[in-house]
Amino acid sequence: MYEYIKGIIKHIYPGYVVLEANSIGYKILMANPFRYSEKLHNEETLYIYHDVKQDAMNLFGFVSLQEKNLFLKLINVSGIGPKSALAILANEDHNGFVQAIEDENKTYLTKFPGVGKKTAAQIVLDLKGKLSEFDTSESQNHAADTSSDDSGNTAFEEAMEALLVLGYTSRDVKKVRKQIDTQSDLTTDAYIREALSKLMKK
Repeated sequence: MYEYIKGIIKHIYPGYVVLEANSIGYKILMANPFRYSEKLHNEETLYIYHDVKQDAMNLFGFVSLQEKNLFLKLINVSGIGPKSALAILANEDHNGFVQAIEDENKTYLTKFPGVGKKTAAQIVLDLKGKLSEFDTSESQNHAADTSSDDSGNTAFEEAMEALLVLGYTSRDVKKVRKQIDTQSDLTTDAYIREALSKLMKK
């Protein structure tokens, strides 16, 4: 129904952004909304997937058509829902994800929340050899600068909350909290990236 929405980023929350277009505020679920922290109140274009279910309608947003297309391929895999797909997209090492599929590295794939051994095997079966066109360079261009005027602790707590929204367990979040220097002057986005990197090495 929607290809994209162009509007102003009005609010950023751990699981979604509010994009205002033509005086309407759209709640758009995203893999890592804090990628837009430095673009708050700026006009941006988000590519959209409109998910319609019997009891709910949700808009999912993506920074590029490539990211949207990967999401669409993921949710077509049996056992992968939108929430699990967002958790996979949040870890922006998409080359590593594609390589794991090509190498049939199911252990790597099960590190994502909501992905068990059976689902990992299904991902390999359905997507091996079908993601070679995916290029991370566009999404990497959206990487935020690690400098920030915000309180490091505030940004850190937002990052930990975002991990829970993505589906990581409280145990996982508690573990990664101890591995990150909360005194570092990082943005929420940068804390999320660092935490995801450590979670993928657990």
